[in-house]
Order: sequence, then structure tokens, then C-alpha cells
Amino acid sequence: MRRFFGTLTPNYFPRHPLSLSLLMRFSSSPLLLAGAALLTLLAGCQSRTSDSATTTASPETAAAPPDTTVAPSPNDGITAAGIGDYIKVLASDEYQGRKPFTIGEQKATDFLAAEFKKLGLQPGPDGTYFQAVPLVEITGTPAPTMQITGGQQPLTLNYKTDYMAFTEQEKLKVAVNNSPLVFAGYGVVAPEYGWNDYAGLDVKGKTVVVLVNDPGNAGNDTTMFKGRAMTYYGRWMYKYEEAARQGATGLLIIHDTKPAAYPWSVVQSSYSGAKLRPQTADKGASKCVLEGWVTLDAAKKLFTAAGQNYDEAYAAANKPGFRARPLNLQVSTSISNKLRRQTSRNVVAVLPGTTRPGEYIFYSAHWDHLGIGAPVNGDSIYNGAADNASGCAALLSIANAFRQAKEKPGRSIVFLAVTGEEQGLLGSMYYASHPLFPVNKTVADLNMDDLPNMGPMRDLTVIGYGQSELDDYARVAAREQDRYIQPDQNADKGYFFRSDHFSFAHVGVPSLYASGQADSRLKGKAYAQQRAEEFEAHTYHQPSDEYDAKADFRGMEQDARLLFRVGQRLAAETTFPQWKVGSEFKAIREKSMKGK
Repeated sequence: MRRFFGTLTPNYFPRHPLSLSLLMRFSSSPLLLAGAALLTLLAGCQSRTSDSATTTASPETAAAPPDTTVAPSPNDGITAAGIGDYIKVLASDEYQGRKPFTIGEQKATDFLAAEFKKLGLQPGPDGTYFQAVPLVEITGTPAPTMQITGGQQPLTLNYKTDYMAFTEQEKLKVAVNNSPLVFAGYGVVAPEYGWNDYAGLDVKGKTVVVLVNDPGNAGNDTTMFKGRAMTYYGRWMYKYEEAARQGATGLLIIHDTKPAAYPWSVVQSSYSGAKLRPQTADKGASKCVLEGWVTLDAAKKLFTAAGQNYDEAYAAANKPGFRARPLNLQVSTSISNKLRRQTSRNVVAVLPGTTRPGEYIFYSAHWDHLGIGAPVNGDSIYNGAADNASGCAALLSIANAFRQAKEKPGRSIVFLAVTGEEQGLLGSMYYASHPLFPVNKTVADLNMDDLPNMGPMRDLTVIGYGQSELDDYARVAAREQDRYIQPDQNADKGYFFRSDHFSFAHVGVPSLYASGQADSRLKGKAYAQQRAEEFEAHTYHQPSDEYDAKADFRGMEQDARLLFRVGQRLAAETTFPQWKVGSEFKAIREKSMKGK
């Protein structure tokens, strides 16, 4: 999962006392300690912008020229050459793009398990390095039209042009017949923000129509929720989940390009053809019958048919105290499905802790990519070197570092390579709902996905900055490498919810997803931005994402070492990092930890 960060703002000073205490606890350099104390004092003189906001770069850091030298690497078992060697194997044509249910999956998962075993790591608690992940492939064919009745004139919406639809129910055919339509704002129940779009509403048997994103991000009042930084409540996944919890028959999200951050064509491609989903005991019966989208134009026609004004409804939905309103219309449509059930594999390995073996720190990375697809310049193998052989290479390198370390971790370290990320975080979501180790004993997840190969970096960009105290651990580790920490500059796009760490956050486990993205130590910010743009345009999800022997893997080494240091510190402690006030995952964690 690749991200592009645009114009960047460095120099985030510590705002939490944990930052200095961590540095004092784990640094042996008096000079570094003195510098940390000075930085903490300086931080008290600066304006304390909220963690979710963007801070202006200081002139000193913003104008700093690229370095001409790079400090030598410690001898800890993490090397650029070693990372490159792992990528060379996993991204080779022999692995055929590592798509689930192919020979590429077999080769990739066998290789990872063999490497973990070679490093002396133990298998999972059931005695194997594999966790079976039962998936179902649903190929849905929606009806050509969606019929809207009840207004002065019937309204017909056309498949793909006006609406897209899918179902997670494992049935050969599902149908919605004359289901009453109700407009429920953003479809959000967020007690920490005092927001409940379903208040006083019974949606059983009904189809709910909702806006994309959340009130702070998509609306005009950025004081609500987290302002322009998208919360989980803005994600389509949450909206479908909440509608199902409320007992709705269906949910239709109104697509609007600006708050969605992607055009209608992305919805069309994402909801077309075969999709993998985790198999569930109830065969998806607890899900909505209908999960879908309608275009903004179609939504406006729908409101007109209901005798209502879309713009007025939108404005009302963005005000606190909004109450859902019936549209006095009914919707009918159907979906025919082809079903295929198969089992994929997560790979899991464990380094038992010495003093607190029943508490676990996770490192995660997805092993899957896109397999063999449409040829581009004669090449049809989508090798996925960056996405995500790089993360798996870092995973193995960190495992090697823990194996070589003289001081063994007090807590257990779990290395998890998951399947199905490219299809929607399937392997990590399955693990989170079928954990091999207790969730309330899981300290944190440190995730690696699509590490850039631009050489050593100055920045550490944290996706989801401000969510948890893991920011403070990352800041200390970054300072050890003479790097600065900054938040994702496109927090409104919701990237925090698009890689496997989110599956852990979803069940309350604090998660860190960070890498150097924006500021090349040797060539500066403009170079980093140019490389990121070129990757997005020509390499991301293309056959050209291949191993390059000339690539500079030192930035990946740097990031792997930083996450290794964070894990070491967590493993030496007896406390658990916390979600910060305002995080939508804080209440989930607190509920889970009551049984700790």
C-alpha cells in the first residue's frame, strides 16, 4: 500500500514527558541526554499545536542542506545488503507475484517459515509456522438496475453508471425488495464526540443512505471530530459495520470525489469482479444484504424524488444533534453470486520472552501482491518488490537482530507475515478476530509496508500521528538516528486505515506505522518528492515494481533498525503504551484490558 506525502513539515518536538524519560532510560550518551533536555525545554517555548494538526517547519530544519556523509551502521544484524537479498528472492519471477491461492503463495510462505526456523524462532502455539486463513471468493453480478419507488415518478439507477453493489453474504443470490430508504447523515455512532446518527432510529428491514467520510473531514466545521484528519468513522468499512450492527438490510454511501479522495472510477473498479472475504461461521449472515455506493448525481435525483433537497440535507447532517430522516422511498435490486472457498496462510514465528513471556510485541508485514496480470511492456508478473517484499525483508532482518542481540527481550516477540492485504487486510483482520495470543496481552503492533528505497532519510513520517504513545517511542528512536518525526501530511486521506496495523488497532492494540518518506539525507526533500511521484505514476501496482540491484536499501535498513529499537524498549518494560485521549480506539482497548 503506497502513499504519497506531498509538501512536508519537519521538526516535531516532544510534547509528552515519556519522550525524555525514554531517551534517558535507553541512551548511554551524556551528550544525547543533554541535547534531549535542551529540546524538551525548547518545546516549552513553542506553540503547542494539537497532535492531529500540521506544524510549521522551523527555518533551521527547513533550510538544512543535504548531508554529505552517513554515520556507519551498528553491527546488529540489520544490513542493507541483507534486506536486498531477501527482496531479490521474494520479488523474483519464480514467486509469480505472490498472489493468494497460487504457487507464488506456496513459495513465499514456505520461504518465510524456513527463514524463521533457520533463525531459531519458534512456531506458533499450535506447533506450526502457519495460521490457516479460510477465505471465500465472491464474484457478484448486480442487477442492471436499482429501482426506486414511492415518489411521484419511479427512479431507475443503472449499474456502474449510477450505483455499485456488493454483498458479503455467502449466498448464490441476495435481493432487496421494497426496502424503505432512510437518510442517516454520516452513519456514525461516536460517543467520544457526542455524535449518534442512529439516535432514535429503527433501521431493521431498511436501507440506510449515508455521506462519505466524517463530519470533521468532509464538513465545513473542522472543530468537529479530528478536523481534516480522517477518523475511522469516515471509512466505508466502519459504515457497513455500523449499519449491520443496527440491523439494517442495506447501506448506500453517497460518493463525493473531494471528501472520498478518489473518483467514481475507483469505486467502479473496487466493486467489480471477484473479491476475497474471510469465511465466517454464519456465512456472512450478520452483514447487510446490500453494501453499495451511489454517485452524487444519483443521490441528488433520489432526494428530489423524495421531495427533499440534497444540499439542505447535507447541511443538516453536518450539524451536531442531526436526526435521521425517512425518504419515503423504497429500493429494490438483487445480486447473483459465484462462490469459491479456499484457504490461504499467515506465517507466524515467536521469540519467547525471558521474564514476561505471556506478553507480546508484534511485528507485521503482508507477503501478498497481485500475481500475474495484464502485460505492461511485455511483462505480466507483478513482482511487488517494494509492495511488500520490502516489509517482509525488514521483518526477517529484525528477527535476525533480536536473535543476535546479547540482551534477550523480556516480553515475547511475534513476527507475523499476513495474507490478503491487497484484497482488504484479510489476513491481519482474520488474525485479529482469531488471535493466537491474547489481545489484552498484546502490547503493540509495529507494521512495515512498502518501504522506500531512496537511501538514508532524515524524516520519520508516522501514519496516524497523535493516535497513541507509540509516537513518543518512535521519536526517541528517530533521534538516535539524527532524524525528525512528522505526521502524515495527507491525514485527510485516511491512510492509517489502509494497512495491516489497522487490524490490530481495530481490536484496541496500539499500532505504529512509520517510515522515512519525505527528506533524503543525501539529496533533500525535492528529490524524495520526485521519487515518490515517479513511483506512484510508473511503479505502484505495476510489473515494474521489481528488484533492482542498484537500489539503495540503506533507508530500509534505517527504518528496520528504528522499529527494532522501539521493540527492544517495549520488550524491556512492564507497562503498556496507551491510546491518546480522543482516539477512537481508546475505549476498545480499555474494555479489552479490563480482563487482563
